Amino acid sequence: MSDVVIVGAGPRAVMLVERLLARRTRATAAPLRITLVDPFPPGGGRIWRYEQSPLLKLNSMARDVTVFTDDSCVISGPVRSGPSLIEWAERVRDGRLPDVRIDDPALTDEVHGLRGDSFPTRRLQSLYLDWFWRRTVAIAPPGVEVRWHPGSVQWVDDTPEGWEVALADGTRLSGDVVVYAVGHNGREPEGTALDVSAAAAAAGFVYLEPAFTADADLSRLAPGADVIVRGMGLASVDAVVLLTQGRGGRFSRRADGKLAYTASGREPRLHLGSRRGVPYRSKVASQVQGDAPEREVLTPAAIAELLDRPGSIDFVDDVWPLIARELVWAHYRELFTGHPERVGTTWEAFRATLRAVDGDTAALRRAVAEVVPNPLDRFDVRTLDVPLGEETFLDERAVHARVRRHIADDLLLRTSAEHSTTQALFLTILGSFLALGDIPVDRWSARSRAVDLPVTWHTFFSYVASGPPPHRLEELLALADAGVVRFLGPDLAVHLDPPRGFVATSLRRGGEVVAAALVDAWLPAPAAAASDNPVLRELATRHGREVHVADEQFAGSLGRIDVDPDGRVVSRDGIAQETLFALGPFTAGLEAGAFTRPNSNALSLRHTDRVAGAVMAAVTTRRVAGIR
Repeated sequence: MSDVVIVGAGPRAVMLVERLLARRTRATAAPLRITLVDPFPPGGGRIWRYEQSPLLKLNSMARDVTVFTDDSCVISGPVRSGPSLIEWAERVRDGRLPDVRIDDPALTDEVHGLRGDSFPTRRLQSLYLDWFWRRTVAIAPPGVEVRWHPGSVQWVDDTPEGWEVALADGTRLSGDVVVYAVGHNGREPEGTALDVSAAAAAAGFVYLEPAFTADADLSRLAPGADVIVRGMGLASVDAVVLLTQGRGGRFSRRADGKLAYTASGREPRLHLGSRRGVPYRSKVASQVQGDAPEREVLTPAAIAELLDRPGSIDFVDDVWPLIARELVWAHYRELFTGHPERVGTTWEAFRATLRAVDGDTAALRRAVAEVVPNPLDRFDVRTLDVPLGEETFLDERAVHARVRRHIADDLLLRTSAEHSTTQALFLTILGSFLALGDIPVDRWSARSRAVDLPVTWHTFFSYVASGPPPHRLEELLALADAGVVRFLGPDLAVHLDPPRGFVATSLRRGGEVVAAALVDAWLPAPAAAASDNPVLRELATRHGREVHVADEQFAGSLGRIDVDPDGRVVSRDGIAQETLFALGPFTAGLEAGAFTRPNSNALSLRHTDRVAGAVMAAVTTRRVAGIR
């Protein structure tokens, strides 16, 4: 019997199992045992575990979540379709999935009320992933055993027969092939964070370093205490939810339709700020009403032209201008074809104008002003990315009001049918993300690989296309009106003044805010060699290596594991290992997430299928060679 050991049991691990079973053919029909090792149950793993607050939600709609391949997937393995999250919920409430039992009345109510445009709870997603795991195991072909071993892997060792996987409970597992699928990991505190934490503790204040919100110890934040929250992305939104509703506060709808918040008295006072000074933009609730989005600038031909040039490709110089122009085309195509009554010419005429001026910001603004009378209908990439621009503010009250107004405007633009241009932008950004996958990793410049793609581009993508559900921003406005949340604005700087506490300031506004606690509300940066997961640290420093990049302009580390295009771990001497694999966000390459949108030829599904093919080939090679 051949053994495949998968370190991890979250969504990507189970998706890999499904692809391995889908790819099992007569040529690979020898007995096979697949063992997943994880302290958390398969499907959800740690991040999507069932045991977390029922208040936490996905930032994807139920219709936009699947773990199954479909006919859109360009893969070499067979397509085995299955229900999206909303289709699964519909089957559950119709009684068509008798193997799904929900004992929690709140979850039962959620299933019965779920719509395609609902934002499900993370606990419901966990049930969907659990069902996916159980379904995958149930339809395993004869001769295949799939099992889960609860526990934590401490180290992996190579042996003459293959690999030995050592667990914290003393168990030893043998594997012909080992796959690391450890998902998102934290990192050991380093330098500045350690210094701040120690200094804060010595002075009697509280510092919470970057962490996954469900794992953060928010109980350290006292009721009524002033707390500075640095960061306004999804981690910040989740922290606000847990510190308000999670402490007994409640929202209600007033007679005028406006959302109001009633405090429990156990909330801290939250002061929110960041570099932009505004939250991630709301998820889009509208639908495209005009012509379907299409790539006009970042086309396959444009990418081919870049690839035909000698030398490396730089994201900022070569690719970002194409994406920015593509966004301009997307916005105005939808405006002119979906809402022709709001413009002064035809799309055909303005399309010709765009071809002439879309790369010249000043000329484009002049052309738009002539035919688009409403400023809200005009589009500027810089304003999308940095909505407060270079504005300065007299004091905290002024910046708070300005941020509040921005959030209200953002909700209007991204949830109302008359502003469907935001949906066209969303789809275009997704298309741009996929288009970047057509550029081989080794063609990017060093800075592009280490900074521009994983930080600059990923942050912009998340800010514009992967923000919170609209109701979370509406709740944020209600919390601001209730005095529980205050907005500190852009370019936030925080330092510790031991006699007083944490002090927040900004060159963009007057005054300062002093608080007893600071929360750095973002996810830990990737650093495999400094991970809080010992098996990932070992992988980075023994069996594999972090990716280090260098050219004439830049040198640095990605903090991610080096793998070849088939997911094989590259050893420290630069050789791809035939029986050691890794896939997920801790590996180098374009980040693709795990579960994805249906009918989108998703990068994550394509890559998982490719890795599964390489794993099955390695298993077959060892069997034919008689090693096992």
